Amino acid sequence: MAAQRATEPPRPGRGGGTDRVTIIVATHKKYRMPEDPMYLPLQIGAACTSEDLGFARDDAGDNISRKNPCFCELTGLYWAWKHVDADYIGLVHYRRHFRGRGRGTVWDRILKQEELLPQLGKTKLFLPKKQYYVIETLYSHYAHTHYIEHLDKTRQILSEKYPDYLDAFDRVMRRRSGHMFNMMILERTLFSEYCTWLFDILFTLEQRVSTDHYSFFQGRYAGRVGELILNVWVEQQLSTGRLQKSEVKTLPYLYTEKINRVRKTVRFLKAKFWNTKYE
Repeated sequence: MAAQRATEPPRPGRGGGTDRVTIIVATHKKYRMPEDPMYLPLQIGAACTSEDLGFARDDAGDNISRKNPCFCELTGLYWAWKHVDADYIGLVHYRRHFRGRGRGTVWDRILKQEELLPQLGKTKLFLPKKQYYVIETLYSHYAHTHYIEHLDKTRQILSEKYPDYLDAFDRVMRRRSGHMFNMMILERTLFSEYCTWLFDILFTLEQRVSTDHYSFFQGRYAGRVGELILNVWVEQQLSTGRLQKSEVKTLPYLYTEKINRVRKTVRFLKAKFWNTKYE
């Protein structure tokens, strides 16, 4: 089996991962899932609710499910790290997926295993296409929308634990674009290396941040920091030669629901010019 599960397996036709590729589909509610066998629906934050969605759960075995209000989909990434046995391991969201070459409905256009398999081996890391902020750097956008202490403390942790990453961190924070959403598909060894680095940083950050004055929304900071420092990790692997540019591929992504882009733009501009934090 591609994944070791302590709960009932997903219902037939809902996928469950394969030995070659397992992509976790993080969800907190009942939702339609891709039919392709490489996808494994995973209920995230399962330890925080009495509801059972009928999928694999992130509170089985070694897990951080109870940290979901802070770590968001990263509780699913942690579970995959500890429980999934596949050559490539990935993470997507119930309503946000990598896009393939298919046509038709949005569900027909989600990336399929048959499209991915020929690329494995020569490509070690798949990322979503960059999101561009144009008038904001990644650092300034975070400062306007959340609490900048998260990134400042993350930099301090890097200086203590991974000082060779500081230059990569500073370069990434000055950029106006990045690979977002904590979406990725990684070769197994690299996946383990990334998770070891990521969770060491985030667990330390968690000890240094007080959320007493935060709203629930702002309390989800570990997940947000995670999506930014994925870019830092990638930058460092490329700069040191651990990864070659030819081994990294960006893929388009799609939403299964309509996005209110006008509302998103208004929020973005309010944050930029009136310092109105996201809620």
